[in-house]
Amino acid sequence: AQEPLAERGGSRLLVVRRNDGTAERRDPSRHRKRPPSRPTAVPPFEDRHFSDLPDLIPPGDLLVINTTRVRHARFLGTRPSGAAAEVLLIHPGVDGNWVAMGQPGSALRPGKRIALGDGIAVETTHLFADGLRLVRFIGASAEEAIRRFGRLPLPPYIERAPTPVDDLRYQTVYAEREGSVAAPTAGLHFTPDLLRMLENGGVRIARLVLEVGPGTFKPVEAEDLARHQMHPERFDIPARAAQLIGEVRKAGGAVWAVGTTVVRALESSAAETGVVSAGTGETSLMVRPGYRFRVVDHLLTNFHLPRSTLLMLVAAFTGYETTMTAYRHAAAARYRFYSYGDAMVVV
Repeated sequence: AQEPLAERGGSRLLVVRRNDGTAERRDPSRHRKRPPSRPTAVPPFEDRHFSDLPDLIPPGDLLVINTTRVRHARFLGTRPSGAAAEVLLIHPGVDGNWVAMGQPGSALRPGKRIALGDGIAVETTHLFADGLRLVRFIGASAEEAIRRFGRLPLPPYIERAPTPVDDLRYQTVYAEREGSVAAPTAGLHFTPDLLRMLENGGVRIARLVLEVGPGTFKPVEAEDLARHQMHPERFDIPARAAQLIGEVRKAGGAVWAVGTTVVRALESSAAETGVVSAGTGETSLMVRPGYRFRVVDHLLTNFHLPRSTLLMLVAAFTGYETTMTAYRHAAAARYRFYSYGDAMVVV
């Protein structure tokens, strides 16, 4: 999908029913008794619309959303030679510096500057071993440079420049605190009306923050998955969110994660018992098949790139064979993939 749909919330929704590993992931003593399993005649996949989501989440269950806002963190500038260069801010550092990455690497060596315009430039002050940089702004504050020259960092597979439409649609309707370089895309489908409908139907909603970093687009190239290096991402679990998770679990309800970012934040802050601790932290958790989920019972997500850590998380949650079959079904049924694409929910 290169463009968002005309109407937010108009996406399709593939309902995926797991048939492997579910009993191991969930402790029945922590959940209310569910109706008997559906007859085997019910297909494992069901083609629906995102607006049907309130029909799928029972009253008393908890929906957890990521309220991060995407920063206008991409800068296009020129080197002293006049050649083009690019800088992507990741998060603030110390003493006015920012952790960043960019290309070409030769343009971001310590002491080199990239001109943005009107006497404003980005200068590299330090090179980290992992290839990230510390940069500072010359001729303006970071806030002014972002306001004047920062661009929305659309994913690399969207092959066009951002437009004013993206400024609205590449943010969730509940985005609050700025800090991400990519949107938590599973949340892009929600509208205020749909959120109200869920709450009016007895679904509880918890909010947390995970600042999505550039590692979300980094393909897994190592054959040994344990050798793939995840870029650390900051998260914040408010006390209210941790409290709601505890209350819902005690009452026998289930936790529905809106997106892989919510899964990683919750699983990174959970004890072996599944109790989630409030607070801030960083996570480099890579969830791959074989991982034992401690908090999340159901997953709402988009369709992800091959060889991505996002797809591996979905496969870990859903089961590898079920995930691959679901993707083949979605491709055959012409679902739209990636950030502006359709959604699937694993029940």
